[in-house]
Formats: sequence, structure tokens, C-alpha cells
Amino acid sequence: MPFPGPEQLQQLLGALGLGGGDGGEEGQPPDLADLAKGLGAQIPGLDPQMLAMVMGRIQSLINSGEGPVNWALAKDIARGASAQAPDPSPTSGELGALQDAVRLAEHWLDAVCALPAGTTGALAWSRAEWIEQTLPVWKRLVEPVAQGMTAAMTGMLPGPAAEMAGPMGAMLQQMSGTLFGHQVGTALAELAGEVLGSSDIGLPLGPEGKAVLLPANVAAFGAGLELPAADVRLYLALREAAYHRLFAHVPWLSARVLDAVETYARGISVDEGRMEEMMRSLQTPEGMANLQDVLGEGGLTFTAPDTPAQRAALTRLETLLALTEGWVDAVVDAAAAPKLPGAGALRETFRRRRAAGGPAEQTFAALVGLELRPRRLRDAAKLWALLAEARGAEGRDALWAHPDLLPTAEDLNDPEGFVQRRETDLEALGKLMESSEGEDGAEGDEGRDSGSDGHGENES
Repeated sequence: MPFPGPEQLQQLLGALGLGGGDGGEEGQPPDLADLAKGLGAQIPGLDPQMLAMVMGRIQSLINSGEGPVNWALAKDIARGASAQAPDPSPTSGELGALQDAVRLAEHWLDAVCALPAGTTGALAWSRAEWIEQTLPVWKRLVEPVAQGMTAAMTGMLPGPAAEMAGPMGAMLQQMSGTLFGHQVGTALAELAGEVLGSSDIGLPLGPEGKAVLLPANVAAFGAGLELPAADVRLYLALREAAYHRLFAHVPWLSARVLDAVETYARGISVDEGRMEEMMRSLQTPEGMANLQDVLGEGGLTFTAPDTPAQRAALTRLETLLALTEGWVDAVVDAAAAPKLPGAGALRETFRRRRAAGGPAEQTFAALVGLELRPRRLRDAAKLWALLAEARGAEGRDALWAHPDLLPTAEDLNDPEGFVQRRETDLEALGKLMESSEGEDGAEGDEGRDSGSDGHGENES
């Protein structure tokens, strides 16, 4: 990467007060805007006034964030981009219709699901509200990856800069937080325009116990389906309510998914070619003047070392997400198919949406650096449906009692075989228990017979 050489680097750091030369109090870099004229004189081709403006923007971005992600920047970008299109606040009528749909959905799910209801109410959100309310979960999901990205960027420093670990490391952390904050904000803005509720990515993004839908997005989703709006809303309420049942009564599930993300993130690295391209762009007057375009053009991309631990973490995460959404597909199909005329069309719409790269796939590709395979979700839905046929809803849902009972990635390759093996295991267990009970009974009878004989002998 064309970083400045030792002499140029020392000159630049001196101008910034980060090492050598004059510049502010010891250990404290001076205000970047105050240094703009000096830098403009040192770097030919830069207009000092333009540089002052750009450096001021950079400083405000850097200073506004703490930690691996500049969340203030991320929220501002997401809100600003989302506001480019109309974003009406939901009406009381829309909220009332959603609450009615959730109540009916819970009633339908009771008939096909062993897990009890997980909702205590419903909320209708605008896109701006979705961005604001889901940020806490995004922080838990994204920050491990951002930390991995910061470590990767630090590792790209040339020798002279790497030796200045203190001030240079702090600057890189702030810069990487800004870069990632921009990318997160852009991704959240795109997602806010497409998500239908609080569970589109397979994680509970909204408040506990509250089913959430975005009426404006729901209307756009159902516009081309030629189905009654009430049917579309009910189908989506079924999906929201099903997710809530799972996450409310399988308390270890969310922690497992987040742990898999963190494990995966520990081995992540940044695409150095893309990083070099961005840094080169920022070294030109045009790139500095168009900072947002440079940061937003494709964003950062990730690479993952092909190690056994990394592959295992990726497989575990992908399998958990597939099992979660596959279970929701299965129970919603069971609840809706007999009662909702448009259930089949809605199911196919969701499958096409997923195959084309729905919100979950886009999210994890942009923010976590991995791509989910839609085929895993179809296989998981098939497996859950087959289990329900073989063992009923209680037998199917009993697998969520412990993570060790869940199907593995290999089981998703052969759903029929998994169900058959489970049935064989259950039959063998049943026979073993019957045999054990029979032996216990025989021993008890023998003991009673011996006791009777002894008693009789004593009597005689």
C-alpha cells in the first residue's frame, strides 16, 4: 500500500502533532482545521480553504464517536438516507389493525405450536423508528466485527507508523470507527426501506414481547401480490408472533447466535485491496472533497482465514439462523395453509425474496462479512415439517429444549434421514425403558416372593 515513506510520514505526523515537529501540547494533536493551511502548503494541489472545510468535517466525524463503531455517525447517515423517501408515522388505525392481526395470529399458532405465546402486544413503526429502536441489538452484533476490522487495519501499518503504536493506534481506531459507522449507517438505511418487522434477520431486534410491523413497508410488499391487505398483514403477524414464541421460550438462542458472530469475527480481516483503494482516493484533492462518496462506494469488504475454527464458527452461525427461520416457516405454513387463502402465494413470495438476497442475507454480507445460503433455510423448513408429521408439534418443538438436541449442518443435508434416525433412536429408547421397567418389576416381585417365603418359614 502506498503509505508515505518514513520522511514524509514524520513530516505529516509532525504537522499533526503526533510525533516530531511542532504541533500542540505534548501528546495532544492540535485542531485539524487550524492545521489545514500548513498542510495545504506541504501538499501541492490542495486548496487551503477546501482542505480546512474537509479537515473540519473529518475531525467532527472522528471526535463524535467512541469505541469500534461511530454510532452517532451511523445513526445520522441511516436517518438522513431513510428520510430521502416519504416515511409517514403509523396511524392509530394501522396500529389497531396490527394489534387485531397479532391476536388472531397467536390464536392460530396455538393450534400448531407447542411453545406458548411470546407477545404481549404490538407496535407499528416508521422506518426512522425502526432505525432508532433496533440500534442496541446492532451494537451487540456489529461491534465484534468492527474490532476485528480495526485490528486488521492496524496490522496494515508500515514499519515507521507501527512503531508509533500509541498515537497512531488511537487515530486508526477513530478512523476505522468512522469508516465502519458510515458503512453501518448506509446498510441500516437500505434495510429500513425493506424490512417488514423486527425479526427479518432472524434475531429479536425489537422490544421483548412486542410484535412489530412497518405499515408503509408492508403496504409496498403487498402492492404487487393482488391479495387483500388484511391477509398480507395477518401472514406477517404470524411470522412475527412465531419468532417471539421461539425467542421468548428458548432463552439460550440469542446468546448462541451472538456468540457465533463473535467467534467468527475474531478471525476476520479487511480486504486490503479495497482498503488501499479507499486510502488512495482520500489522498487526492477530489477524494478529500468527496469524502462521503469515497466511503460509501462499495464500503469495506471482509475476508476470513480458511481455518478449522473459522469454518466451524461460520457453519454454526449459518445453521442456527437456518433452523430459526426454517422453524418459523414450518409453523406459519401449518397455521396459515388451512385458513388463509393467499398463504401459498405469500410463502412463495418470501422464498423468492430470500433467494434474491433478502434483508438477512444483505445484512450479514454488509455488516458481518458473510453470505448466508438460502438453500439451508429451505432444508431446515423441510426438516421441521417432517418432524411435525412424524412426532407432532410437541415432538418437533421439544428439540429446542437444549442446543445439543438441534439438528446439525450435516442433518440439514438429509432431512429425511435425520427424522428417520430420530424415530429409530426414540424407539430404541422406548424399548430400553420398557425393558428396564420390566426388570425392575421382576426384581420387585422376586423380592416380595422371597419375603413371603421367609415370613412363612418363620410362621411355621
